[in-house]
Amino acid sequence: MADEEPDRLVDKLSPRQKVRLLTGGTTWRTRAEPAVGLREVVTSDGPAGVRGEAWDERVTSVLLPSASALAASWDEQLVAELGGLLAEEAHRKGVHVVLAPNLNLHRSPLAGRHFECFSEDPWLVGRIGAALIRGLQAGGVAATAKHLVANDSETGRLTVDVRVDERTLREVFLAPFEAAVDAGVWAVMAGYNRVNGTTMSASSLLARPLKGEWGFDGVVISDWGALRTAVDTANAALDLAMPGPGGPWDALLDDAVAAGQVPEATIDDKVRRLLLLAGRVGALDETPAPRGRTPQRPSHARRLLHRAVTAGAVLLHNDGVLPLREAELSTVAVIGAHAVTPRVQGGGSAGVFPERVVPPLDGIRERLRGRARVVHAAGPDLGAPPAPLGPRDCADPRSGAPGVLLRMLDADGNELYAEHRHSGRLLEPALTDGAHTVEISALLTPEKAGRWAFAVGGFGRMSLTVDGHRIIDGTFPRRTDDPAVVHVNPPGPTAHHHLTEGAPVLVVARRELAPDTGRATVLTAAPPAPRAEEAIAEAVALARAADVAIVVVGTTDGSESEGHDRTTLALPGHQDDLVRAVAAVNSRTVVVVNSGGPVELPWRYAVDAVLLTWLPGQEAGGALAQILCGDTEPGGRLPTTWAARLDDAPVTATRPVDGVLRYDEGLHVGHRAWLRTGRAPAYWFGHGLGYTTWRYENVTVPEVAAMDGGFTVSVQVRNTGGRSGREVVQVYLSRPDSDVDRPVRWLAGYAAVHAAPGETARATVEISGRSLRHWSVEEHGWAAEPGRFTVHVGRSAGDLPLTAHVQVRADGTRQDVTDEPQESALCAVRRHD
Repeated sequence: MADEEPDRLVDKLSPRQKVRLLTGGTTWRTRAEPAVGLREVVTSDGPAGVRGEAWDERVTSVLLPSASALAASWDEQLVAELGGLLAEEAHRKGVHVVLAPNLNLHRSPLAGRHFECFSEDPWLVGRIGAALIRGLQAGGVAATAKHLVANDSETGRLTVDVRVDERTLREVFLAPFEAAVDAGVWAVMAGYNRVNGTTMSASSLLARPLKGEWGFDGVVISDWGALRTAVDTANAALDLAMPGPGGPWDALLDDAVAAGQVPEATIDDKVRRLLLLAGRVGALDETPAPRGRTPQRPSHARRLLHRAVTAGAVLLHNDGVLPLREAELSTVAVIGAHAVTPRVQGGGSAGVFPERVVPPLDGIRERLRGRARVVHAAGPDLGAPPAPLGPRDCADPRSGAPGVLLRMLDADGNELYAEHRHSGRLLEPALTDGAHTVEISALLTPEKAGRWAFAVGGFGRMSLTVDGHRIIDGTFPRRTDDPAVVHVNPPGPTAHHHLTEGAPVLVVARRELAPDTGRATVLTAAPPAPRAEEAIAEAVALARAADVAIVVVGTTDGSESEGHDRTTLALPGHQDDLVRAVAAVNSRTVVVVNSGGPVELPWRYAVDAVLLTWLPGQEAGGALAQILCGDTEPGGRLPTTWAARLDDAPVTATRPVDGVLRYDEGLHVGHRAWLRTGRAPAYWFGHGLGYTTWRYENVTVPEVAAMDGGFTVSVQVRNTGGRSGREVVQVYLSRPDSDVDRPVRWLAGYAAVHAAPGETARATVEISGRSLRHWSVEEHGWAAEPGRFTVHVGRSAGDLPLTAHVQVRADGTRQDVTDEPQESALCAVRRHD
């Protein structure tokens, strides 16, 4: 679209037409305007998949690994390819704008949305986020950098006031968004929260630095339902209020413009940006539809997702048991509930319905078919709430097909419509005239006798009967405004009823619809949990008789989700006891950790290997089996420091005090905070093992470098192991004699290299001038402090065997100098050989 085209189209519109475009037309669509050939622009949540406009389990999506897993790959090319896959999915579903990536930081390990964010490090978040943006937008689909800014935890997220100083805001929390603008992002979402007293929907940060200093020319979108006022938000640089129709702008903005409270030029700028976005994504009649890449076959997409799982999987610890030696295997014990029902995505608004999921047990069995017998024990109950009924659990009482029956009833109980559904989690049952009550029914045939748990999720008047026995009946008011709770994860009462094995029962849940309570209705059920001691004993018996034991542990849907933060890093249930018991009887115990963020691993020294797979998406099991058997190397490096215990973590606060959350740690977030305290974590930021070993041999840097231009670091490493591999060479900077407060060290760059056994490889890492600068509060700008910087090179924030020094000057001339490692540095490397 030509630069002048949006101006020409804006001039065709009346003030009322312009204002009308600034509020959404539906939950997921903007409004059309035929007068300028503007069609509706369709949005959809991300980043693990593109759900589309409907919460409907019959409409499936490709499911990527979680954002934390993508960042663990430290592979921008791969992430860009995955962005391209998301663009293909968006085109398939008629979506123009994907609400991703999430560029908030892993400030606290307790953050509920940890899985949806990339890293604790602002530089790494910016690099990985920019790669996803480039991949999406190369396919003609807008990416959305969210949630600007300091929206890093969930407790009180709709109203929390984050207090953060100017320098920290610029260097840490705004930095990933600046990188997104540099990458050309087409949309930015403002968060729910306040920053330093002002809600982000009305924040001056939207104008400066976002639109002014950085030159962002796209659309600033409100988070869904975040807009509460009209004039201040309209005079700020917010452009689009979502969802719609309705809301403050729809109701009040016409009059505010007419009264001169909001200049018409301000409205024109917002509309101009909307038209530019529409042109970019092909929603204007006069612009051609964007051309993405040719859609991949499902098999190609699955291979890409396999690559993503293996690239992000982090081998935290290995005593030589991995990769498995297949010739020595006759029986493999796979243990844990997550082996059969893995967590493949986090909870909340970004959830999708995957086209398929390969559980770890299935993947391992398929990989070892004909080679070894694979046995399974579920282990102890995880203590999670009952899961929604699904096709494996029950049948539609009307058709007999696996799943449930959904009926919509009027106020007299008459059926308005009925349809078969696959799941008891129905978030958007279709509304019709006279709709009064949502009913979900299922024919459940218990495989186990005993006291079953049942629950119905929703708000208002609800009931649940089991074969006519009413076990829940009451009114359950909505006590939150959080849309993720109201519309995605509604709570509900739980009750119990005794069932007989093999005797079918009819389960019926009803929920009356009421204003401002949504319509999400969830029917769940769970059999009686076995005694923990008995379940662990069964697992131990299998492990004792096996050649290797693979224990899959992890978090639950309720413990990692949008809408609330965690209160502990401990694994739920008796999983720690399970791991210890298995390790005590099998000297080849591998633990696979299935979580989106850090968890405590108190048994890590008692087992032979610990492999972190994060929330790995739909191809979980097949990719895991390939890693375990050595078909591919686990390529991940931690994007976040893992504490041994929650009490050790230097920054944990997520709960506001009197509505305020203070970021008193300043610049010292993540590994920077750990270095400042002098404490050692369980695993440092950047840590990750492969299936070979490496020696860092030398580093070359210029003797003098220019502050504005940055400089190049060249590092030689040698593969000292027995197989080819990939190494992520990381470069950190420090300035111990600085006159300004700085982190002890900060990440400044990285590069991945590959080498065959015995061969060397040279990594070239470009250090930008920004990495040498700091934000001056006095000058409100970036400032230089010429002097001697130390360059640290290694494989994690805590393992840096090589150092060199560079004198940074305003007019530096380049002269290379090579620093050979000291003997102590060589010893540090050899610890991993």
